[in-house]
Amino acid sequence: MEKKIPVRSEVDPKYTWALEDVYASDALWNKDLEKARTFPQQLAAYKGRLGESAATLLEFLKLGDEIGILFDSLYGYAQRKSDEDTANSLYQGMASQAMNVMVAVDAAGSFETPELLAIPEETLERFYREQPELEVYRLYLTRIRGKRAHILSDAEEKLLAAAGEMSQAPDSIYSVFADADLKFPNAVDQDGKEHAVTHGTYIPLMHSQDRTLRKSAFESLYRVYGQFRNTAAAILSAQVKQLKFRADARKYDSTLQASLDGNYVPTEVYTNLIDAVHQNMAPMYRYVELRKKLLKLDELHMYDLYTPIVGDVDVSIPFEEAKETVYQALAPMGDAYRAILQEGFDNRWIDVYENVGKCSGAYSAGLRKHPYVLLNYSGTLDSMFTLAHEMGHAIHSYLSNKHQPAAYANYSIFVAEVASTCNEALLMEYLLANTTDKRRRAYLINYFLEQFRTTLYRQTMFAEFELEINRRNERGESLTAEALNTLYHELNVQYFGDGIVIDKEIDLEWARIPHFYYDYYVYQYATGYSAAIALSRRILREGEPAVKDYLNFLSGGCSADPITLLRGAGVDMATTQPITEALKLFDALITEMEQLMEA
Repeated sequence: MEKKIPVRSEVDPKYTWALEDVYASDALWNKDLEKARTFPQQLAAYKGRLGESAATLLEFLKLGDEIGILFDSLYGYAQRKSDEDTANSLYQGMASQAMNVMVAVDAAGSFETPELLAIPEETLERFYREQPELEVYRLYLTRIRGKRAHILSDAEEKLLAAAGEMSQAPDSIYSVFADADLKFPNAVDQDGKEHAVTHGTYIPLMHSQDRTLRKSAFESLYRVYGQFRNTAAAILSAQVKQLKFRADARKYDSTLQASLDGNYVPTEVYTNLIDAVHQNMAPMYRYVELRKKLLKLDELHMYDLYTPIVGDVDVSIPFEEAKETVYQALAPMGDAYRAILQEGFDNRWIDVYENVGKCSGAYSAGLRKHPYVLLNYSGTLDSMFTLAHEMGHAIHSYLSNKHQPAAYANYSIFVAEVASTCNEALLMEYLLANTTDKRRRAYLINYFLEQFRTTLYRQTMFAEFELEINRRNERGESLTAEALNTLYHELNVQYFGDGIVIDKEIDLEWARIPHFYYDYYVYQYATGYSAAIALSRRILREGEPAVKDYLNFLSGGCSADPITLLRGAGVDMATTQPITEALKLFDALITEMEQLMEA
């Protein structure tokens, strides 16, 4: 019998998040919104004055902190309430109101960067001496002033800002094209039954044990993308061209440098990742051969990559059991870390179960009051890993907010996936260490191997594709559908080897990846995963000293650049070593899987 999804009012409050910790009522939220409406006027009062005195500069920077803290609560509360029931227009409206005021605040404060750049160095040093409190903001000011070479004149900055909406056009057009306009024929299974193919159902269909259904869904999806390949190529080409325009305008050597400079990440980190994976293709080729063997196929095709190579192990994990398992698995993190985890469990940081209208998926929102985690817990192994993952994000946010002033509390996107994936790696090690059943162990290793394939290899292949299309555009080459298909085909051959048929349909996969509109984003999945594997193994190997370093990293916010923060935790992402070490583990897991399945 199909399980009935409850409406929000039917969910036990103990399984809902405690948003009353932020605002006890909507009336209190509205009171703060009115206060926020005064911020643009308050900011405008400082225009032309930032260099007049140390006291004035300090007042302005403190006002910026106050604004950030208030909007953290205003928008955080409204968006969380909206996500409880996306059909509730009241909270959609509140989130929109908060966003509108934030836009007005940004516009009112647009003078900040040019004025800070105009303060002479000797004047700023005198300000630090006159107002010791300004020292808190030294790094913040140094970072802004360090971008001087890429900051334009007032008139040019205004022109570039005015072009901002146009620069978002490729992403907006792609989203409408892919999500609204494209419709795919139904897939047909081995019994002749039809299944709807959408962006949401495609990957679940690829996991099916029914190979007829997988092949049908695969061909359905890419047949449609093939019909619109020239449109998709034109949209992606426009995205790459706007990146080059902005990089050129800001006097960067390349789009890669322009993108990574925002997170203070050297371009070598990106190219090192690709080089390290290139040097470790052999384990992926072994995995492809093992998958082919265990699925008992004469030919492995691209639509055979997602289906489990170990049949489903019947696992049902109630939420209370998942919490206890995650708590035990994170014992290597020490008592202080687990005390925060328990605080989140006990004090309703988590919105646990699906209800009608609730936002899908899972996330962590790192509010300064305390983090909030949205789940749609369904009792599967994947659900338990998601709990560990999102609580990793939550504790990272909690520690950064606790130990850093407002100016440095938000950690870089480059390190965002490290804490979450480290938790997942420790959970996997715990489950493997406590599993004697061979089939269950093989099932867990299959899950682990797929994380490596889809996160480290696949995202690196995406990163290489993105880098190459940008380089081709920078050389003046055309990004036609034919050129993109050929490049993507060659990358699949390189990354998967000759143990799999590189079906012609997969040449079009580039057309369905929204991340290519996120500006050199995907590489961070692979680097974050590699760093997390390295850190989790150091924690298991060295214990307390490693944990201390790791907690310092989690408490660091953006108080240093991400490479420096990770180096302090014991992993150097400026080298290829973390990627190489992670891929050695992948290789060892393949060997164990071979032995388990032969036994």
